[in-house]
Amino acid sequence: MTWEITGIFFINLLGGFLHFAFELSGFQRWVAFFASVNESTWEHLKFYFWAGILWALIEYTYVRKEANNYIFAKAMGALVTPIFICISFYGYLAYALPRYGGGFLWADIGTGVIGVIIGQMVSSYFLQSDQFAIQRRNIGAVVMVVLLAMFSTFTYFPPEVRLFEDYWGYEYKGQYGILDDYSEYLIFTVDE
Repeated sequence: MTWEITGIFFINLLGGFLHFAFELSGFQRWVAFFASVNESTWEHLKFYFWAGILWALIEYTYVRKEANNYIFAKAMGALVTPIFICISFYGYLAYALPRYGGGFLWADIGTGVIGVIIGQMVSSYFLQSDQFAIQRRNIGAVVMVVLLAMFSTFTYFPPEVRLFEDYWGYEYKGQYGILDDYSEYLIFTVDE
């Protein structure tokens, strides 16, 4: 349980950094593999996913001998986190947008933080459960492979649906994946 709690902080902090890593890299395309490249919901899910994968690899080196169902537990945590984030994010926006004309940064961040907490709780539950049969553990491996494939490719080849559409300023922009122009998105880059 201590590892999962520590993971909450690690994933949220690294995820927060990965939100800005693409700009900080000078928009290097290889950084887009794990960092957010636009303000779509998908890109925000992606940086929590990769931070969670890195944490899982670190954690595995220390708990592999005493943890049960490791791949299944991590796959379920990695699956539950984005599902919760999407439900809570779009749920709160369904209320906030018509009343206030936009969302709130604290609520946007909060949906991610709480999503990570819930994902780590799910992971902890399965890690502490009795050892599963091999068939059930294989389900975890399949889920993890599917998630890895999705989070590895959809930035470069995004489906043109709302989940992948740039949502800068709480407006859909009709842009997907790596954008042609980042001039209105710059936070750290100073024009000379």
